Amino acid sequence: MNEIPGDLKFLKSHEWARLEEDGIIRVGISDHAQGLLGDLVYVELPAVGDQIQAGSACAVVESVKAASDVYAPISGEVIEINEALNDRPEVINEDAFGAGWILAVRAGNPEELKALIDPDAYAELLESEDH
Repeated sequence: MNEIPGDLKFLKSHEWARLEEDGIIRVGISDHAQGLLGDLVYVELPAVGDQIQAGSACAVVESVKAASDVYAPISGEVIEINEALNDRPEVINEDAFGAGWILAVRAGNPEELKALIDPDAYAELLESEDH
């Protein structure tokens, strides 16, 4: 398993959120999640300007095995999507915590980040799932 970056917060459903210096929150799925899904073949992205709600589905990733909803770790307005995923969804498989980000959100309530789990707690969650 890849190292879990220390600057991320997670949902138990394996989405991550990274607070950028400009206050924007970048969102993706974890390396663990992409590994479970296998080779991704399609990503259904939200539209820029969409309002998303924490805990609600905001995107879909499809692999050769299954389709899976991506849940918003925070509420707010989608201000950017990773358009590279339209042509190369496998970027998520290659770099889930970096170039494989899915969307960027201007948070409606940045305090919602406090409800997410930190990298250590996420690592413990993964360990408990493996047993």
